Amino acid sequence: KNKMGFIFSKIFSTIAGQEQMRMIIIGLDNAGKTTILYKLHLGEIVTTVPTVGFNVETMNYEGLKF
Repeated sequence: KNKMGFIFSKIFSTIAGQEQMRMIIIGLDNAGKTTILYKLHLGEIVTTVPTVGFNVETMNYEGLKF
């Protein structure tokens, strides 16, 4: 395990005030993954077209940065 990296990230998150996490949403075609992503990010349902490739978004929720 990389203890030095863990310690540094904990110190940095304490100074910065936010802990950063990564989340992946996977599922079948037309299952609503993009709709869920934008509902979490914007707080509303957005009409979307089928996604080609992938979406990457950054959002904050209760002091966590996703």
